Amino acid sequence: MSVLIHPTAVVEPGAELGVDVSVGPYTVIGPDVRVGDRTRIGAQVVLDGVTQIGEENVIVGQASIGGPPQDLSYRGEPTEVVLGDRNTVREFVTINRGTVKGGGVTRVGDGSLLMACCHIAHDCDLGNHIIIAGGVQLAGHTLIEDHANLSGMAGAVAFSTIGAHAYVGAKTRISRDVPPFMIVEGHDARVRGVNVVGLQRSGFTEADIAALRDAYRALWRSERPLAVALEELGRAEDQNPHVARLVASLERTERGLKGRYRESLRQQFTEEGRQRILGAASPEA
Repeated sequence: MSVLIHPTAVVEPGAELGVDVSVGPYTVIGPDVRVGDRTRIGAQVVLDGVTQIGEENVIVGQASIGGPPQDLSYRGEPTEVVLGDRNTVREFVTINRGTVKGGGVTRVGDGSLLMACCHIAHDCDLGNHIIIAGGVQLAGHTLIEDHANLSGMAGAVAFSTIGAHAYVGAKTRISRDVPPFMIVEGHDARVRGVNVVGLQRSGFTEADIAALRDAYRALWRSERPLAVALEELGRAEDQNPHVARLVASLERTERGLKGRYRESLRQQFTEEGRQRILGAASPEA
């Protein structure tokens, strides 16, 4: 099928729309936007900046993707947004493009659901099959790994990491990295248990879930300091691979700053951004 563009939509010269794309009323698509095949764009959507939209996405009305970052360091550089395939972006979702100091790209992977009114700030990096509920606010540079689930009105501090298969409760304040496979909730977030339901839905075996429960009890329900429990788990023979991933994630967090591993990578992100966007190395390099 050919592209179907509503007569009130504005598609700037230079924009590229794939096969069987539909564009709703009063939508505006900028000149540096690329939209993949079979993507559905609703009414009053804004696609701006250097933005790449993959295939088979559904972008419901009033969403804004590729707007300039809400960061005072931004000086109009051609930073980017990359949205993968088969995502659903609901009403009033905002996804801002990156900054040079953050690597230059805001990414969303494949197969995710971004519910109404959530905000994906500059330089965020989202994996695949993520659910972000209404009103969630992600500060810049946040990393969310595959299959994480964030409930309504949760908020993440800049440079946070939310681990794979984690579940974040509603209205949770995330100021430290969230370990994979766990449920966190509270203000500030606290680890409450293993995300058993989410793991079962993702096909984890009962043996894997039992191993993660044992690790949870050793790490957060014993009298030993976390560092001691981590060391003991790390030395265990025939360690379950998911427990090993949990241990590695916690060790990275301990090496980071302020409980956030990505805080320690600021200079690396800046170097990557300067090379990607400006084609130059940092002066300090």
